[in-house]
Parts: sequence; C-alpha cells; structure tokens
Amino acid sequence: MPIININGADIHYTDEGAGAETVVFSHGLLMNGGMFAAQVAALKSKYRCIAFDHRGQGKSAVTEGGYDMETLAEDAAGLIETLSLAPCHFVGLSMGGFVGMRLAARRPKLLRSLTLVETSAEPEEKSNVPRYRMLNFIARWFGLNIVAGQVMPIMFGKTFLNDPDRAAEKAKWRQSITSNDRIGITRAVKGVVERAGVTDEIKQIDMPVLIIVGEEDVATVPEKSERMHAAIDGSKLVRIERAGHSSTIEAPQEVNRALEQFLAGVETSDAESTESANPA
Repeated sequence: MPIININGADIHYTDEGAGAETVVFSHGLLMNGGMFAAQVAALKSKYRCIAFDHRGQGKSAVTEGGYDMETLAEDAAGLIETLSLAPCHFVGLSMGGFVGMRLAARRPKLLRSLTLVETSAEPEEKSNVPRYRMLNFIARWFGLNIVAGQVMPIMFGKTFLNDPDRAAEKAKWRQSITSNDRIGITRAVKGVVERAGVTDEIKQIDMPVLIIVGEEDVATVPEKSERMHAAIDGSKLVRIERAGHSSTIEAPQEVNRALEQFLAGVETSDAESTESANPA
C-alpha cells in the first residue's frame, strides 16, 4: 500500500499502468481514489495512472488541520512533485475539481491538461450550507450510517439509485461512504462547505480543459459546468445523460470515452505544435 508523506500528512495512493505520460486522479468528497477504477482500467495500458486519497478520507491519514482547498491543492502539488509526475494530466471530480482548478491557475507547469468532473468554480450555495452543516454534525456525533439515506441521493443520480440491476454497486458505495473516519470526513466536509470560489482565477487557465457533468447531478448542477465552460477559453464540455454526481461510477463507459478522446486530442495537438515549431 503506497504511502507518501506530503505536508505532514500520510497520503495513500495507487500506482498502475505505464507510459510516457501520467494521469493523476483526485476524488470527490466522501469518496476515495477507487471511484476512478473504471477509468484506470481503461487507461493503464497507455498511461501511468495515479489515484490518491485526500487527507482524512479513504486510506490517507486523519490530520488535525489542512482540509481547506488551498492546503489540499498543495498536497496534490506535493504529490506530483515528489513522484516526479509533472507535467501530468489531472482529473478531478467534485472536490478533486476544486483542487485541479487551483493547480491549473496557480501551478500550471505541473499540469499538461485538466479534466473537471461534476465540479464548480463557485463557492457552496448559501442555501445548501445549513443542511450540509446539520448532516455533518449528525455524522460527527452519531455516525455516517445515520445520514447515509440523505447523502446517497446527493452523491448519485436517480437512474443509478433506482436501477435494480445495480443494487450491489449501490450497496458497495454506501458501505464505502459510511466506512470513512468520522473525524476525518467531517473535517473534509467543513473544508468543502467553507471553500472560497475561484471564478476569476479559472479565466487564467491556459491548457487543454475537459469538463464533464451528469445531467442528473443535483450537487453541482449542469449550469455550473456551463459557466465554467464559458469562462475557460477553449474548454470542451460533455454532458452525460442518466448520470449524477458520481458519473465515473454511474456511467463509466461514457466518461471513459470522453476522457480517452480528450487525451488523444491533447497528444495530437502537441504533436502538431512540435512539427510546426520544427519544420523539416
């Protein structure tokens, strides 16, 4: 089980595949790097794939502090630098997207491309904050099982939740969410709820950007992805039907297709730029 100490936190990561380029996966709140299993499986024949758990979640250590998005972005930067992964393709879902946007705007030399999945450049909506804080309070003192019934419809779309053929998957991810450390996860939730927006910063992003959003996402509705798309010059937006906030799990084939086409386009663009700069 690879563990690396970054900024005083023991960060767990998986390292699969091989290739000249690396894809780094950054997961969403309440989840872990395993939510990208289908994407790693699809890409590892061509790319080195690193999926890491944010501090306080998955198999990474619970720390006293450092759950704000700025520190989490520095954790990701530290992992990329320590493992010599730059410039890498960065894929961030929800909270992972908050991290990815900060890296792309502030540490652009670390990234070759950015994929933003089910995320937003805006701060948490004020109308959501009281509910999320109440759920967080209950989870902290009474356990995550108590709030799982209310959390699942936020984390997954109605198509996935109502499909009887996917009951085993639903049970697996419910168990994964409720098995998080109560202290670590409630600190992580606080960091997400209190995050600052980066709507002005994303206008500075100058690299290939893919934005993916599920049509059934109620946590970060598609309109927020539309606004990011408008703000980031040259970005590509893909909307996925019958998927919610965890589209990498709910619609893996569609996400894989969009991601593979995007990465291939980045390679083609870079090759054409090299040929143009070095004519025969």
